[in-house]
Amino acid sequence: MLFLSLGSNEGHELENLLEACRQIKGKIIRGNLKCSAVYETPPWGNLNQKPFLNMAVAGETQLLPEQVLEEVLQIEQKMGRLRAEKWGSRMIDIDLLFQGRVVLNTPELTLPHPFADQRLFVLKPMLDLAPDFIHPVAGKTMRELADACLEEHFKEKMTAAEFRQLLNSAI
Repeated sequence: MLFLSLGSNEGHELENLLEACRQIKGKIIRGNLKCSAVYETPPWGNLNQKPFLNMAVAGETQLLPEQVLEEVLQIEQKMGRLRAEKWGSRMIDIDLLFQGRVVLNTPELTLPHPFADQRLFVLKPMLDLAPDFIHPVAGKTMRELADACLEEHFKEKMTAAEFRQLLNSAI
């Protein structure tokens, strides 16, 4: 199972997430695309910016992790992502979190995502999708990792069911 984290805090954030999901479903995940709720979260790293809308998606893929990364980068570029500032504002950010139990560390890609076990804006949506999924390196479930994180202010902006309904009406 492939898990991706999506975030946006520029432009029409919800529309950006919907468009990214449409492209992910067409290019990376074939079949059922599982979606978490959409959360409004404070920025991480660079605090001098708007809050983000964050979510996670999951599904089966036939692509290798490096191929998934290539597709993700193409989707981000097509949607206008500019990599001008680390942890800065962005139209869309798509991170590979986990691809099954794969552990990979290359100059291009690290799996699991190196900060997935520390960021509540990643863990909270993961709880919607797979609370008992065990982090392949940390050896803890998403629930255990989320419980260990410092509390951050989260506001659910849209339930997973509402997001799926929007996504399905747009495909």
